[in-house]
Amino acid sequence: MNDSISDMIIRLKNAGEARKESLTFPYSKLRMEICSLLEKENFIKSVARRGKKSKMIEVTLFYNGKFPRVRGVKRISKSSRRIYKKVSDLHPVKNGYGVLVVSTPKGILTDKEARKQKVGGEAMFEIW
Repeated sequence: MNDSISDMIIRLKNAGEARKESLTFPYSKLRMEICSLLEKENFIKSVARRGKKSKMIEVTLFYNGKFPRVRGVKRISKSSRRIYKKVSDLHPVKNGYGVLVVSTPKGILTDKEARKQKVGGEAMFEIW
């Protein structure tokens, strides 16, 4: 596996489509920060770090009735090609229904927060 972020977001989407209640994947600080952001944006219900020796992240999915909140994802910046966006290039995803996750000098932010703080950065992925 080369791209751990792509793996994580695809696991989130697939677990929702399979009607799973929760899922786990290996721990990293970046993954944990992204999961915390997705929890704040109500794409996932809860996130927790598990294990002492082999650390894992356990995510509980959020459902709207019987439909998962995560309907789709799109990886933008890949390990082979990094995509950076200025503040003026940050636009709402799916007319505000989705979120663009941006890695900025002020941390991992959504497109809305990045526009508010007037900071650009690497466009990581879209989720809706």
